[in-house]
Amino acid sequence: MKKISLTTQILIGTIGGIVFGSVVGPWAANLKFIGDMFIRLIQMSVVILVMSSVAGAVGSGDNRDVGKMGFHTFKWIIIFTLVSAGLGVVLSMIMQPGVGIDITGGAKLATKPVEASSLSETILNFVPTNAISSMAGGAMVPCIVFALFFGVAMGSYAKTTGNRVVVDWVVGLNGTVTNIIKMVMTVAPIGIFCLLANVSGAIGFRVIIPMLKFLLLLLIGDCIQFLLFGPLTAALCRVNLFKMPAKYAKMSIMALTTTSGAICLPTKIEDEVTKFGVSRKVADFTGPITMSMNSCGAAQCYVAAIFFMAQSTGVQMSTYQMGMAILLSCLMCLGTIAVPGGSVIVYTFLASSLGLPLESIAVLIGIDWFAGMFRTIMNVDVDVMVGMLVASKLGELDRDVYNGKKVVTY
Repeated sequence: MKKISLTTQILIGTIGGIVFGSVVGPWAANLKFIGDMFIRLIQMSVVILVMSSVAGAVGSGDNRDVGKMGFHTFKWIIIFTLVSAGLGVVLSMIMQPGVGIDITGGAKLATKPVEASSLSETILNFVPTNAISSMAGGAMVPCIVFALFFGVAMGSYAKTTGNRVVVDWVVGLNGTVTNIIKMVMTVAPIGIFCLLANVSGAIGFRVIIPMLKFLLLLLIGDCIQFLLFGPLTAALCRVNLFKMPAKYAKMSIMALTTTSGAICLPTKIEDEVTKFGVSRKVADFTGPITMSMNSCGAAQCYVAAIFFMAQSTGVQMSTYQMGMAILLSCLMCLGTIAVPGGSVIVYTFLASSLGLPLESIAVLIGIDWFAGMFRTIMNVDVDVMVGMLVASKLGELDRDVYNGKKVVTY
């Protein structure tokens, strides 16, 4: 028999947990400790995984992201990502995806209150006084700052001396921790089953409503982003907006069915050249960079997840936390965690960084495959818009190809 994929197992665990908890009622709370154990197994590797990913990515770079092409690429990546994250905040405040469900079952959660800080204090706290103590305390932003400096210094040392021992060690550490996450994710269906059984045992089938609200929020957000970014790109590139949808069809279908920007990469680059008129030089440069760093759909999803976790556990978010939600969500889009269930790592990181309870992560994991569809289609299609904008700015956009008057091959 064909092996059941992890995604399918998680979906089965999600449905099974909701049904089981709704049938047996409060008794399902006895299973919660198993789900909590799963969350702790994820938590124990988050700091090392994120730091080694950031340091390894920075230290292993080959400086292709320099020059005019790199400047315009990153300019549009930052603009689109910030707009997407901001849109996630607005939609979350309007739609309130976590309202209507009490993940805690009415229990009072002991969470650290996040005190309002001045801008100068906030920025100062980004810089660690002791990287080890930041790691021990789970202070993720200072850990990322240290990892960035460490990665730059490591890469410089490797280029100057030709000695890549430290680079290889960090990359190897990241691979090892990634394998730990893969092992933990094999028990994800059981952990999710137990956590959702506990929640649905207390409130019944009503747990489904916030799931649907969260996915609806992502769908509406994607539509709004297309309505914003599409006309902007068409206007700046001086092309016909109404020809875009048909050109996006192939890669969009791939994005929806695979939920993987990496799998869509070859198709995306080829279509950029043959359908959108982007030169091969620009497409080959922007394609891989935008795949790993331009994550509009993910930024919106992560912000919405933060609000979902807060609302479903009765935590009132301050203005400071909302600003941090945007900043942290954008930071998490600067590199892709390429492990099964990578979003679990992101959700855990975000909750820990903002002092939010982790109970609601089970709900997010249960619908993550569907959320991945909305994340990926936005990521992939906006990647092409970035390529078009860069090509147009550098005079590398062939409008005859875009308009179908000229045929080129990749």
